[in-house]
Amino acid sequence: MAAETLSPVAMLCLAILFDGERTGYEIKKESLEGRHRWFVDASYGSIYPALARLAHHELVTVREEIQSGRPSRKVYSITDAGRATFLATLSQSPGPDVYRSRFLLLSTFAPRLPRHVIQAAIEERMQGLRDEIAAIRAAVDEADKDGAPHCDALGWAAAYGENCLSAHLDFLETHGETLIAMSQTDIADAAE
Repeated sequence: MAAETLSPVAMLCLAILFDGERTGYEIKKESLEGRHRWFVDASYGSIYPALARLAHHELVTVREEIQSGRPSRKVYSITDAGRATFLATLSQSPGPDVYRSRFLLLSTFAPRLPRHVIQAAIEERMQGLRDEIAAIRAAVDEADKDGAPHCDALGWAAAYGENCLSAHLDFLETHGETLIAMSQTDIADAAE
């Protein structure tokens, strides 16, 4: 499998496996809740097909572990070819980041929406940003405790992500009232 044909989800699987073997469940958990969740938009339904393709192309190996009283589980490991392909793919231009936001769509319709809807959306977005910043800090703390390889680079990436999210939060704190002012006056507010 050529480096240019690796899907983003396959890349994510190889990234998670790069420092050690994992079960399919652990890969799913790491890609959706762990410190790799910020890199690629993956779903539960996309992980196992990506792992199957990686195994077919011998970029990962899979072995079955029998568990007493429980179903057997598959354990995945990256191969030397998988490491080389992963690093070759990383060496290519990453291209532009993809940013999509339902909040931004809602904001473009602020003049047609009631004020309380815009206020609630801004508050929800700000809380979501605070939660993501806290999650980034927790992921770095966990990596530091675990002695994860490449912690300095992970810390740099986390600081970059935290800075981006903090800029979003700062913008909403500074300019959120401007968007609220564009919205429709609530009926209760108009009666006052």
